[in-house]
Amino acid sequence: MSNMTVTVPDIGGAEDVEIIEINVAVGDSVEQEQDLLVLETDKATMEVPCPQAGKITAILVKVGDKVSEGSAIFELETDAAPAAEEKSEPAVAEPPAAAEKPAAEEKPAAPSASAAGQIIELTIPDLGGADEVTVIEIAAKAGDDVAEDDSLIVLESDKASMDIPAPQAGVLKEILVNVDDKVKEGDVYARILVSGGAAAPAEQAEEKPAGAEKAAAAPAPAADKPAAAPAQSNTQTLNEVTDEKDIHNVYAGPSSRRLARQLGVNLTRVKGTGMRGRITKDDIRDYVKAVVKQAESGAVGVTGGAGIPAVPAVDFSQFGDIELEKMSKIKKVTAANMSRAWLNVPHVTQFDEADISDLDEFRKSMKAEAEKQGVKLTPLPFLIKAAAASLVAEPSFNVSLHHDGEHIVHKHYVHIGIACDTPNGLMVPVLRDADKKGIYQIAREVNELIEKARNGKLKPNEMQGGCFTISSLGAIGGTGFTPIVNTPEVAIMGVSKAQIKPVWNGKEFVPRNMLPLTVSYDHRAINGADCGRFFTHFVALMKDVRRLVL
Repeated sequence: MSNMTVTVPDIGGAEDVEIIEINVAVGDSVEQEQDLLVLETDKATMEVPCPQAGKITAILVKVGDKVSEGSAIFELETDAAPAAEEKSEPAVAEPPAAAEKPAAEEKPAAPSASAAGQIIELTIPDLGGADEVTVIEIAAKAGDDVAEDDSLIVLESDKASMDIPAPQAGVLKEILVNVDDKVKEGDVYARILVSGGAAAPAEQAEEKPAGAEKAAAAPAPAADKPAAAPAQSNTQTLNEVTDEKDIHNVYAGPSSRRLARQLGVNLTRVKGTGMRGRITKDDIRDYVKAVVKQAESGAVGVTGGAGIPAVPAVDFSQFGDIELEKMSKIKKVTAANMSRAWLNVPHVTQFDEADISDLDEFRKSMKAEAEKQGVKLTPLPFLIKAAAASLVAEPSFNVSLHHDGEHIVHKHYVHIGIACDTPNGLMVPVLRDADKKGIYQIAREVNELIEKARNGKLKPNEMQGGCFTISSLGAIGGTGFTPIVNTPEVAIMGVSKAQIKPVWNGKEFVPRNMLPLTVSYDHRAINGADCGRFFTHFVALMKDVRRLVL
């Protein structure tokens, strides 16, 4: 029996790392690689494993203490033969650089590496009691330059897979196993040439199974445990899930899991392209690139976005015959725009009715004259003219939010968008300077824009710069609807089908032609009082078109 002091191993240069959990008590029997305590930096958490089997005789730290590499944390009684004499005497004669590594004192001295380099044999580490496991992947080849912790081979038991990493940087001289070979703990699977300057790590690598060298950062999981045993990061995951069992059951090795924790990726969202669907590091990087690209483009699909859960996939063919039709580019853009607007804009919708009895009578009386001017006179030009006049009268409605989130953009122009249905999908041509044009000119230009939209001939600049949009379903029907604001505009009007209704005039009910109207607006830029003033002015203009000339 012998006693040894367990110290904090290499923790990547971090200092004063906080202890957040102690997993053992005095008197506990522990196995090699068993987690003793958990450390936390400002970026990640890591478990410190037991360097060899034994019994805990003393705990030298407590939760909340700050430790660094080499700090003493436990006293351990082991069955190994004492080696203190071998270690203590050379320690006096060693140069200062070697004496600065207290972790090395825990291990018996080994022959020094030559200045030119040293070839060391890499062996299969502790497999957690499994007799034999299968080599399912060779991740490197002879001649490769490998960095410390690079995956060399991947093993698989009937319960889990595990990466076997390089214990230190060097040149891989030989791989001694093949895919589908059966190996067990202690088997030599590769030889690596390490430089003379790395002699100290090489000596440690010879004294214990390969892979244990990096146990402080991410210990290899036992073959009879789920592969997610390495430390969890405190970084919030992309599309985070709360059920850790889902993540444990993902088919990925420890190095891939460690990369996922570093990048904040939820592995249940990543599709594996490796052998048997295994998730590789490249799969994780590709997933992150796709997420970043989507975030930077601002595109939001119809199935989810802004952190909301995705709509589950449904196989509709199980219910009956179906046919898939590819969405046109316009429909996909419309879907993305509507999703973005609905997710970002706090919508409020206000309802009202306009008495258009006199307006409709006047319009019909001017119909023949309008046709002589080559104009088809519908209610739409009057709606556009009234909306433009109302924006001038209520300038608080003619605004947009600046993209910096700190300014309101006040517009000194009045451009009106007209939502129209086309064979290719919904399009919104924009009529410019509507407040400066007469009814006939508005009617003529609107008809030309709608015709262009239906024939697919609208230019991009003819669909930009709108201040306010009108969406009319009057010809189709309906008693009202709540349109979605066409951002970056802050308001949109929905027009439904007019109906003859009894209206009280103070003495009796009289039949009047009433037009249902709704206005949806962005409550970040517009208040209810602003909408009330705008709507009241608009309804008054529609009731008496003579006000448009004032």
